[in-house]
Amino acid sequence: MTGVTTRGIRTVLHPVSDLTRVKTLYAALLGIPPADDSSYYVGFNAAGQHIGLVPGGGPQRMTSPVAYWHVTDIEAKLTELSAAGATLTEPAHGVGGGRLVATVTDPDGNVLGLIQDR
Repeated sequence: MTGVTTRGIRTVLHPVSDLTRVKTLYAALLGIPPADDSSYYVGFNAAGQHIGLVPGGGPQRMTSPVAYWHVTDIEAKLTELSAAGATLTEPAHGVGGGRLVATVTDPDGNVLGLIQDR
């Protein structure tokens, strides 16, 4: 099989109902303060991974954590996944800092996230 390879899962986003309260819990769990801390997103960089907290599930209304695969060409990977049976649920779009994100679902409804850093 040929195509665009991934660089692994390095980002996991968790939907939360109370960002302030949950931020304290994750800081205690990880033993570090957040690297990104705003009213719409809190992110921690821990052991080579990025753990993010998204209030209300973010724009895609997540209901459970979503693991994000880091890729070098998000559009090519979306095309490849669609051809393999995935359904596009969130087209690639910028979220700041040159980063693009997208999500698809597999045939069983599992959400797969993709991230491309520019």
